[in-house]
Amino acid sequence: MTAETRLASLPMYCEPEVRPATERWWAGLARHMRDCGVQGVPDALTWPDDYRRHWRSPGLLFSQTCGYPFVNVLGPAVKLVATPSYDAPGCEGARYGAHVIVREDASAGSVADLRGCRLAVNGTGSYSGYHVWRTVLPAGEDPPSFFGEIVATGAHRASIRAVAAGEADACAVDCVSHALISDQAGEELRGTRILMSSPVSPGLPFVTGAATSDEEIEKMREGLRAALADPSLAPARKELRLTGADVLTDEDYRKAFGS
Repeated sequence: MTAETRLASLPMYCEPEVRPATERWWAGLARHMRDCGVQGVPDALTWPDDYRRHWRSPGLLFSQTCGYPFVNVLGPAVKLVATPSYDAPGCEGARYGAHVIVREDASAGSVADLRGCRLAVNGTGSYSGYHVWRTVLPAGEDPPSFFGEIVATGAHRASIRAVAAGEADACAVDCVSHALISDQAGEELRGTRILMSSPVSPGLPFVTGAATSDEEIEKMREGLRAALADPSLAPARKELRLTGADVLTDEDYRKAFGS
């Protein structure tokens, strides 16, 4: 692998309002990784349309994915670097949950009251938007058996808009996404409320390509720790609600997301 082929992306919390902060965070993180001896660190992030193909690139240096595809789709194509933690309601350290969102005037007092309703989902490959329902629905139920209709929206933000507009009755949204939307576009949450929050699971992991050596992963972790402690990056971290990172294990993810 040559330095010219290495790629980096941060696609998971990348709404337009926080993209400048994401790019500032990457610039600082890239600098610290270089200082720690990581080779071929790109100056700029890649924003590909096909992230699953991107994550499988042999030149992948650094990215972030959802725990469900990390376990069930990507498998040996990537290696775990670390799991970030966020200052957002519904997070516990490097673990996060999803909020169940309904309209503010909905009569539902619990998830059980949503039976037969219309569910908005960002996608069936998403843990926090789709698979998390198995942790909050009655035992043995899943979205197709419980809800009357499932509406695909393509994004958490679009799911919230669908609920607010009355095009769906409920959705489940990553708690970090919800917090960032609250910060940057709070008007989009008007007319909605949090019905309940799910149990927490390992957060969205930072990953690298399968060809990255264990030695280099340790250097990347060292650079990540330095960037998280860098006062000059505090404004970007604050805007992204990023507070730290832990090194969880593959087994932590398999236990939480294995199908």
